[in-house]
Amino acid sequence: MITFKRITWENLDQCLKLEVAENQKTFVGSNEYSLAQAYVALEEGKLTVMPFAVYAGDTMIGFIMMTYSEEHEFGGGPSYTIARLMLDKQFQSRGYGMLATHEAIDYIRTFPKGTADSIYLSYEADNNVARALYTSCGFVETGQVDEDGELVAVLNLKGAE
Repeated sequence: MITFKRITWENLDQCLKLEVAENQKTFVGSNEYSLAQAYVALEEGKLTVMPFAVYAGDTMIGFIMMTYSEEHEFGGGPSYTIARLMLDKQFQSRGYGMLATHEAIDYIRTFPKGTADSIYLSYEADNNVARALYTSCGFVETGQVDEDGELVAVLNLKGAE
């Protein structure tokens, strides 16, 4: 069972020690950078940012950061973004990525209906693992590219109920 827990003083160091495999380091921002982004976004008040540690049972296995925006740059209306999903290298290739993605989708669905119509995410064009994972979870590439040069994909929440 996958759960999300808030980042606290008690689990912060463990979260910062999580690492992706060497061949994935160009695909995923570090957890330090992600938490810094969350702090800046919180200070600027432009986004609602939700960073969490990802747990399998009592074991921290990864990190996820979701955001909510009233006006998404690609969708035009209220939407969520899975801005980061990383699993520690020792927990990869076990199906946890799919479980964490579905948990994120389910978590977003707990918010009041009408809050957002869609969930966006992005990934490097040559990150075939991410592309396969997100496609299997129902995300569809939009044909758009974000400011970092990543491909944008969307899950339509209204059509996926």
